[in-house]
Amino acid sequence: MPERARAIDHVRTADGRLLRVECTGDPRGRPVFLLHGMPGSRVGPRPRSMFLYQRGAWLISYDRPGYGGSDRRPGRRVVDVVQDVTDVADALDVDRFAVAGRSGGAPHALACAALLPHRVTRAAAMVGLAPRDAEGLDWFEGMAPSNVSEFRRAGRDPEGFAARLIPRSAAIRSDPARLLDELRGELTDADRLIVSDNGIRTGLLHNYREALRTSAYGWIDDVLALCRPWGFDPADIRVPVLLWHGELDVFTPAAHSSWLAARIPSATAVLDPSAAHFAAFSALPTVLGWLLTDPAAA
Repeated sequence: MPERARAIDHVRTADGRLLRVECTGDPRGRPVFLLHGMPGSRVGPRPRSMFLYQRGAWLISYDRPGYGGSDRRPGRRVVDVVQDVTDVADALDVDRFAVAGRSGGAPHALACAALLPHRVTRAAAMVGLAPRDAEGLDWFEGMAPSNVSEFRRAGRDPEGFAARLIPRSAAIRSDPARLLDELRGELTDADRLIVSDNGIRTGLLHNYREALRTSAYGWIDDVLALCRPWGFDPADIRVPVLLWHGELDVFTPAAHSSWLAARIPSATAVLDPSAAHFAAFSALPTVLGWLLTDPAAA
């Protein structure tokens, strides 16, 4: 891995946009893209750098368009992540890599698996969603009322949805704890315990502040992209896929991963009966171990 890769913190895309990039761990290790949640940023919770060095991993994160330090891409679809990941990988001189996505980042990880089989070694989708038009899935069953309301409004009235989210995002930007306070009534006991940990809470607050630092449009465009056709069929994925989900999740119900597992030929589903949404943070080291087991990633 070239030494210069350590110094890159911005990448210019093929269409001229800037993407803000963060790399941690061993620059000579096996590369893994970590695609953040929603709202989220490149600085979201992840294993410590020493852990990554010990595992021989180089973790690459970037702000999706509109978040943090990345330029917006209006009207983006989930599939558009593929070109951005390609541009970042090329700038870092990375040919083959694994990819993991958490929550709103999970469908984006699956897009990379579907369209970059020559570059993606393995993919993990953690606490993710199925396509909005998933046949045979009651998309909202088991989902917290706040998420049901948000997705329904976005699908029905995108402009009205954006108008409501902009002032909410501004309030969260000035006081990131506000978002956790808003969610508190819908958190399971398992999730409440996780977000009460000082280290995780501090990381989440930093993540939310950075995500919304410049505008609400990363969040807005994420929700709208998840409500529209993704631009690829998960059934076309042929690289190994791990679907990790907590069965108690009320923000992205586990039935979504079960639906995906039944359609992705190469998928292995891990459903943790005692875990919920935020347990993805504690599961990430194990998931990274799975991603790094493929010798082709070296």
